[in-house]
Amino acid sequence: MNEITIGATVIRALQADITTQQVDAVVNAANDWLDHAGGLAAAMVGAGGWVIQEESDRWIADHGPLSPGVAALTGAGAMPARHVVHVAGPCYDQDQDSESLLRTAVWAALDTAASAGCTTVALPAISTGIFGYPVAEATTVIATACADWAHRHQGLKEIRLVAFDTSAADAFRVGLKALV
Repeated sequence: MNEITIGATVIRALQADITTQQVDAVVNAANDWLDHAGGLAAAMVGAGGWVIQEESDRWIADHGPLSPGVAALTGAGAMPARHVVHVAGPCYDQDQDSESLLRTAVWAALDTAASAGCTTVALPAISTGIFGYPVAEATTVIATACADWAHRHQGLKEIRLVAFDTSAADAFRVGLKALV
């Protein structure tokens, strides 16, 4: 299943490069300090320009490190999106409630995008890289969190669950299928 509609919000799973998405905001799976030295964060700076790191550094100087439930908003530089919403998902640990922490990160991203006037958002598989969250579990949590958010909020017309590789895109599709 590639998409579901909840109220006025379409949630769509696709395989693509998130840095090329023509949306109002792309979500960055960041670390607490918004140090964009590797992974998706580095790809966003590579595509959007160093201005993303500079704005992130200013955000950290003003607000301190990200914590669960907090998202930082910067410009997207040269990427087609207008904004980057940075959230720090959890490092996966079976001895903590990783699911709640990931859900909190997703909701923070969507709340921040909606508050900034965005109507279209692209989300990656947050925490599945170096943070070690198993892809199948994380994508289901992310899809469910997006659906729960759409049931309770208005403002976002489209949420794209964007995976760079086929297996993660398929996992997002499985997560959406479980919602119907």
